Amino acid sequence: MIADEASLAHLMRASQKGDRGAYRVLLSEVQMWLERYFRRRVASSQLDDLVQEVLMAVHNKRATWDPDRAFLPWLAAIARYRWVDHLRKVYRNAEDELGDWDAAEGSDEETVMARMSLERLFVHLPDKQSEVIELVKIEGLSIAEAAQKTGQSESLVKVNIHRGLKKLSALVEKAE
Repeated sequence: MIADEASLAHLMRASQKGDRGAYRVLLSEVQMWLERYFRRRVASSQLDDLVQEVLMAVHNKRATWDPDRAFLPWLAAIARYRWVDHLRKVYRNAEDELGDWDAAEGSDEETVMARMSLERLFVHLPDKQSEVIELVKIEGLSIAEAAQKTGQSESLVKVNIHRGLKKLSALVEKAE
């Protein structure tokens, strides 16, 4: 089967009505779509885990899909958010493992690649936006802590995070 919008939407509508066969086919098609989506975004060793995470999210959120709306943008949004979560987790795990940013020994190639991908994306953002995204979304600081560290107000930190993430999402969508 070819995973086009109309077919996937039809399968999802049938799945929401309780058709188990349609749901199995839908998950199979979604799995293939996700593998293509993530193939250039993550290391091959991480592909299966990330695809499974998204499939679980699709399963858990399937009731939220509106049959009057397109299926693929809904799926792509879930995949994109899981991918960002995955990058954040890889970045944090690498930080825990390395302990010291100056230590070149023991650095994981996948972690380096993920960090390089983030740096390439951050180049397209104003410095204030990339700084607060990194502090809050990657390092885990609170909005108040990021505001204090950057000298921005808390509301400006929130606005910069929102605008930066919106632009990053647009860049990722455009890259597809």
